[in-house]
Amino acid sequence: MTIETIIWLIPLPPVLAFFLIVLFANRNKALSHILAVGAALLSWLGSMVVFWQAIRTEHFGEHPFVSSIPWLPSGDSWFRIGVQIDPLSAATLFFVAWTILMIFLYSIGYHNYGQPKGDHDRPGLPPHGATISDAHGHTHTVPSIEPMYSRFFAFIGLFAFGMYTLVVSDNLLTLFVGWEIMGLCSYLLIGFWYGKPSARAAMIKAFITTRVGDVFMLLGIAYLYSATGTLNYREIFYSEEVLHTLGTTSSGFLGLSIAGLIGLLLFIGTVGKSAQWPLHVWLPDAMEGPTPVSAMIHAATMVSAGVYMVIRIFPLLSAGADHGALTSAMTVVAFIGAFTALFAATIAVAQNDIKRVLAYSTISQLGYMVAAIGIGAYVAAAFHLITHAFFKALLFLGSGSVIHGMEHGVLHTGQHVDPQDMLNMGGLRKKMPITFWTFLIGGFALSGFPLVTAGFWSKDEILADAFGHGHLGVFITLALAALLTAFYTMRQITLTFLGEPRTESAHHAKETPWTMTAPLVILAVFAVAAGWAGIPEHFPAIGGIVPNWFHEFIGSTLLEHPKAIDFNFIPLLVSFIVALGGLYAGWLVYKGLPVGAQDPIERAAPQIHKVLKNKYYFDEIYDSLFVKPANWISEVFTSRWMDMGVIDGILHWVAFASGRIGGFLRDYIDLPIVNGFGDMIGEGTKRFGRAIRVIQTGRIQNYMIGALFTIAAFSVLFYYLVFNR
Repeated sequence: MTIETIIWLIPLPPVLAFFLIVLFANRNKALSHILAVGAALLSWLGSMVVFWQAIRTEHFGEHPFVSSIPWLPSGDSWFRIGVQIDPLSAATLFFVAWTILMIFLYSIGYHNYGQPKGDHDRPGLPPHGATISDAHGHTHTVPSIEPMYSRFFAFIGLFAFGMYTLVVSDNLLTLFVGWEIMGLCSYLLIGFWYGKPSARAAMIKAFITTRVGDVFMLLGIAYLYSATGTLNYREIFYSEEVLHTLGTTSSGFLGLSIAGLIGLLLFIGTVGKSAQWPLHVWLPDAMEGPTPVSAMIHAATMVSAGVYMVIRIFPLLSAGADHGALTSAMTVVAFIGAFTALFAATIAVAQNDIKRVLAYSTISQLGYMVAAIGIGAYVAAAFHLITHAFFKALLFLGSGSVIHGMEHGVLHTGQHVDPQDMLNMGGLRKKMPITFWTFLIGGFALSGFPLVTAGFWSKDEILADAFGHGHLGVFITLALAALLTAFYTMRQITLTFLGEPRTESAHHAKETPWTMTAPLVILAVFAVAAGWAGIPEHFPAIGGIVPNWFHEFIGSTLLEHPKAIDFNFIPLLVSFIVALGGLYAGWLVYKGLPVGAQDPIERAAPQIHKVLKNKYYFDEIYDSLFVKPANWISEVFTSRWMDMGVIDGILHWVAFASGRIGGFLRDYIDLPIVNGFGDMIGEGTKRFGRAIRVIQTGRIQNYMIGALFTIAAFSVLFYYLVFNR
């Protein structure tokens, strides 16, 4: 079997599992997860074979694995679709395959742990619809939850198919197909527990918000096809002539070149899919779905797809750049990314839900990657995309393990507390040691703990690129975001695992089963080791021990290989200070927080904390600017004025006029003329019948006499007509 054939086959197992589960295995839980995990394992195996062949192939960037077939006729030619694995997609395929497999395996334990067989309501937990209180006395309603086990595995199989399709595609159209499949699956999985009103609201919010970006992305795809006649990566991004033409020809819009305008239209798709400001509002609400869904969306697939796409179109964004200067499109991208990184990090500081902290962390880290692309740090963006996928999947799955451990405590004690509120936790390092150590590794990787975590090497490379190329505004913004990241990460670790339990539920928490902890251990290895591939060769003491093949490998994706930045102690020192300083500050502020104590930040700056906790009131602002006007338009303007007033009014007038016209036709046309003429014919016929009825006597003699007279009369008439002309 050729390597190209394997690439074609990689997306197929998950979609086959989807159909098999939906059609045949939906009543068998064990068979459903066996099909799903088996499909993920097959795709993982194919991905590893392709990745291994990719890194062993010399000059792979110049000669990637490519295969295509004709799909749609377009005049005298065909629109072709196919698969392509180049260095960027090979590296993406690697982390996608690993994280998806771990999430699928974890999902088995997640949905079975603490879930009695045949009983959808866990005994001992508060009844559905009951009101529970958190550590501050805030009330929450226990949702009505129906697990729908087979349905879950079918949907995540389709989700995986969408991501694999996106990664292996050789053109933007089939990338968009995979993109939209994931959009559908995110809608279905965020609202998986649709008995919960907040889950229903979150699924709609996610779908509508990401559709905003997708509309602009589709416009960009259409514009690109009209400008070039193709959507194939190699025919556009590897053609100097095409890129030069697009980069130097004005689009006639705000002084942008055609390449710049197309790039920004496509980038808006990333803003929606990867939850960048101002379309960031859907991602935190995605926490309403099961935890494996959060990991799929926030690490392995959906939001990674947005960054992957903007890295893929980097040649468009940079087309027409003069001697390394930023184009207008790149400046916009850099601003959005850097602003989002800092903006989301400030919100994460004031969140108490363990998953919601990670959600805002994801938005912030995605901003890092987008900012890196904006300043031209192509390799650094790809590097952080890969390392982030591993440690963020680890953190989300770890948060699910924590929540399940807390739910065990709730089950044991009957204490009605929110198992996701970090203020209800504490001391879990002793109760859940595997979860603690793996979560600690993931948290340190997210914080960029120096030298020993993957997050340090990828973050440091972005900061070094920003500083080395003179983008000081981006450098300072990202450094502040990194400081806050380390702070809120240590806050999360301290509140969750350190100190003493703050509730009875935390005191009785229990470690989760191996199907949940084994993926954590594997991902923890990658959260450390994934960074070794990108250690700068000139890094003091350890540079060159592990070859920095990543820069050369990923850089070969571009026509012109980007140069590695010269080593500089300033960004390295900044990385050390913000990571270690933020971690220490987080521990110092939150260590030993007693039961029911007010958050130290809230106590010190209540108004600022209130703004951050309420996410700068963006939900309320969007509700006032968009949701309420849309509801008013639909309910008042459209329903009452347009529908009931104008449309119904026109219909009622037409009905009234039709009635009047019908009455006129009936009274003056139908009755007197049509019916009158018909009645006259009928009445005349009846009268004629009555007049000649007398000749019907029933006597044959009378009929013969009548016949003789008739013959005589006709004979006379014939004689007169023939002989007297």
